[in-house]
Amino acid sequence: MHSARSYANQYRQTSVNSAVLDASPHQLISLMLAGARERARLAIACLERDDLPRKSQAISEASAIIGGLNGALDMAAGGEIADGLQALYDYAQRRLLEANIDNDRAPLEEIDGLLGDIESAWCAIAPGTHQGQPAVRP
Repeated sequence: MHSARSYANQYRQTSVNSAVLDASPHQLISLMLAGARERARLAIACLERDDLPRKSQAISEASAIIGGLNGALDMAAGGEIADGLQALYDYAQRRLLEANIDNDRAPLEEIDGLLGDIESAWCAIAPGTHQGQPAVRP
């Protein structure tokens, strides 16, 4: 027999899968930014509970998402913006590693804030708010 928690997890996963399948490329980047921020905040909560294995998993997931964001950059069309985002994503990866090794919440809070700034800017240039598609995907 399944527990209520397992049903909730199945529903959550189905909901996430549906959101991804229905998302535009712009929305996918938004989902990735939100997901990386969520993982950073989860890692902070795990540090507070002294749940180090789950902290490491959350940081690993955040790192994988940021790697995906970095891979989605259009370096040919993006110019300085893409270069800046690539440097920021590389920095974020290093800070996540430091947070994991040192069990330190400060880098996680910093990454959440940085990605929040990118997420806000990305949402501000959503298709339909300006003419044409943005040249750079974060």
